[in-house]
Amino acid sequence: MILNTNGGINLGNVKPKKKLAIVTCMDARLVNFLSEKLGVKRGDAKVIKNAGNIITDDVIRSLVVAIYCLGVEKVMVVGHTDCGMKSIDVEEIKKKMIERGANPYFTPNLKCWLGKIDDEEKNVIEGVNIIKNHPAIPKDITVEGYLIDVETGELKKLC
Repeated sequence: MILNTNGGINLGNVKPKKKLAIVTCMDARLVNFLSEKLGVKRGDAKVIKNAGNIITDDVIRSLVVAIYCLGVEKVMVVGHTDCGMKSIDVEEIKKKMIERGANPYFTPNLKCWLGKIDDEEKNVIEGVNIIKNHPAIPKDITVEGYLIDVETGELKKLC
């Protein structure tokens, strides 16, 4: 039994019931909306979020834990239409970083580090390929890519 500060409620097993991991964007429009469209409830899946659902080393690290420790057998990469990472202005971010006292030169390629994307569908497909071809991910894991329309809720399978 897992206890926490919300009155000792049993939060259940930490292993996802559907043996599913979802890599998606941190966009606030997806909160609850995405889980409803996918039919995923609390405890069903491990959800990994970042700006632009970019497959980084940290995402791979989380997937490795999910697969080898928590029994995940399927990974869904779910992007969305109208993603803010497509329209970010790297130079504007650099300017704001300097104004607030941060060092935008900590990385040689801020655009790459931020994960600016050019196309939401292409980003999902590339992400799926990175996961499928990563040496730490076993070949028996199903990896699929989807794009959800934030206006209509239509979920389109890309790969």
